[in-house]
Amino acid sequence: MTEQRRQVATLDQVEEGETLRVELGDNALCLYRIQGEVYATDDLCTHGQASLADGLIIDGALIECPLHEGAFDIRTGAPARAPCKLALKRYAVHVEDDAVFVEL
Repeated sequence: MTEQRRQVATLDQVEEGETLRVELGDNALCLYRIQGEVYATDDLCTHGQASLADGLIIDGALIECPLHEGAFDIRTGAPARAPCKLALKRYAVHVEDDAVFVEL
């Protein structure tokens, strides 16, 4: 199976220390920008049906779920604080000029 690369945003839409929800058909991704790097995961928390784009980036590289205050490592998708136990799906991100692409 070949990977599909899609442009999902421009770099100026993903502000440092902030999140951005992007829709891709029936799926939603959450983009994050920390220390100049852009990361992408599924937008829905694996513990509850909450949008991580509504959460807060804490401790430098964790996204806190707004529903139950669990957290995930933005860089890996790994659960970092209970009640989250299942990892988020993470997507490779490429930035070319001002365009942000994800591999699906």
